[in-house]
Amino acid sequence: MIEYAADERFGYASTHKALSAAAVLAATTPEEYAAEVPIEPGSLVEYSPITQEHVGGTMTLAEIADAAVRYSDNAAGNVLLDRLGGPEGFEQWLRGIGDETTLPDRRETELNDVAPGDDRDTSTPRALATSLRAVAVDDALDEDDRETLVELLVGNTTGDDLIRAGLPDGWTVGDKTGSAAYGTRNDIAVAWPAEGEPPLVLAVLSQRGEPDADHDDELIAEAARLVVGALG
Repeated sequence: MIEYAADERFGYASTHKALSAAAVLAATTPEEYAAEVPIEPGSLVEYSPITQEHVGGTMTLAEIADAAVRYSDNAAGNVLLDRLGGPEGFEQWLRGIGDETTLPDRRETELNDVAPGDDRDTSTPRALATSLRAVAVDDALDEDDRETLVELLVGNTTGDDLIRAGLPDGWTVGDKTGSAAYGTRNDIAVAWPAEGEPPLVLAVLSQRGEPDADHDDELIAEAARLVVGALG
């Protein structure tokens, strides 16, 4: 295990969508996951590129999970949270898989406003890595749900410049990114080496001191490079 500030709190931002999707998969039957969900105009929030194309219509819950995880669609993320009973229900599910650290409090997009010292909507690298391993590698989900989640993570469209950029060619990577105020830039990932070795789970979280600070994608990529280099 390689760690730095592993128990320091950071705003988790949109990385929650990987775990929210896992929770929804765990809580629904295949029929429920395929059911249509209305997309109301009032449900749109900033950065909802997929759901905004379906306002007044419907999307299946599976399509909503795809939008949330692969495109980081915020309205879709809220549908997942609402399906769980809101942040409180999400927290209860996290506790059920052994995560006593992550603190859901708000919905999108308010959860992205986490000043240094604010514990709302925060987690730690250790907790997020452990929870991601539980659902994407271990047995917190049944096999079919785990395969569905991994497919979503591997198909992510928002992470090419982050952990993926720091890993060797030929590795298969499934990740979920996040960004927020105070220069917050995060990525949590499962990476399968090309040689068929056991998967590597990474959680790289970063934050700066000023509310309008720029985030740094290369910092995340370089952290991934350092981890792989240290592991040999």
